[in-house]
Amino acid sequence: MEKHSKIYVAGHRGLVGSAIRNNLLSKGYTRLLGRSHAELDLMEGPAVEAFFAAEQPEYVVLAAAHVGGIQANNVYRADFIYRNLQIQQNIIGAAYRHKVKKLLFLGSTCIYPRDAAQPIREEALLTGPLEYTNEPYAIAKIAGLKLCESFNLQYGTNFIAVMPTNLYGPNDNFDLERSHVLPAMVRKMFLADCLIRGDELLLRRDLDNRPVECLDGKAPLPEIKVLLQKYGIYPDRLELWGTGKPLREFLWSEDMADACVFIMERVDFEDLRPKDTSDEVRNCHINIGTGKEISIAALAAMIAEKTGYTGKISFDASKPDGTMRKLCDVNKLHKLGWQHRVDISEGLDRILDWYRRSL
Repeated sequence: MEKHSKIYVAGHRGLVGSAIRNNLLSKGYTRLLGRSHAELDLMEGPAVEAFFAAEQPEYVVLAAAHVGGIQANNVYRADFIYRNLQIQQNIIGAAYRHKVKKLLFLGSTCIYPRDAAQPIREEALLTGPLEYTNEPYAIAKIAGLKLCESFNLQYGTNFIAVMPTNLYGPNDNFDLERSHVLPAMVRKMFLADCLIRGDELLLRRDLDNRPVECLDGKAPLPEIKVLLQKYGIYPDRLELWGTGKPLREFLWSEDMADACVFIMERVDFEDLRPKDTSDEVRNCHINIGTGKEISIAALAAMIAEKTGYTGKISFDASKPDGTMRKLCDVNKLHKLGWQHRVDISEGLDRILDWYRRSL
């Protein structure tokens, strides 16, 4: 890519897209395109086609997605497969028709089988059943990966798929019902700490900034407390889903962005396809992660220590754990020349500081 290349970042306001956009800006790229949902609904094919025809982007980063945590994935199953399939086919199809030089598609490591051998290599794709709770989302992301791969093989495009592990960072989603495990835990711990210290002012500021089920900081305190209990947040304790035993890998979003820009600048599809003479070409995607993991219980303890939360933390084993272990094999990425920089302890310090400053 040239510094003056026209680059479209789909989903530029979200956790993933904003981090990639900021990384591109920091490296001197000057012609970045972005559209909010109000300006461009990516589920509307004609609107996406009109945008590509008018703007003619040379490079595309497909970071837009309908995402959420284990509860949202399990409850809103149709939304997760339908919305993501629509977004993906609209953008990837338009990128092909308008001769985009390179496209980067961001998926998720939930594409891998529930019982895949650990750490999970790219070759594990489609070798076993998926985790049920996020199966629709995983299938959508597998379809996007295969769409990129198939366009490359049939039409000679340069569409690359990357599969980041669990992400966290600035502009994350902290909605108590729909967020992923780490941002949900950060906010729950923050609210529980407000309750245990009796800091009603800070509690109300949080709810004004991020209402819960349309309830904001202007509601009566007893009503606020009742609603928070629905999410396991009590004046004397915090109750989290599952057993706390699952192991998870977490990657700071700005590290993920740096890896994505590194790949856009230096890696092509031809660098990833098998070098043998086999007629079968598959698993050309790239895992993005740290190669390190932590249990949910240990993560909760670490967040409590960093927030100063002194209440009890318990786990509700009647709620689902999800996949018990999901660690990336990142050897392919390391061989390409990139490694992460921010470990989980430093990353938690950063996200807690960002969250406090966002209020």
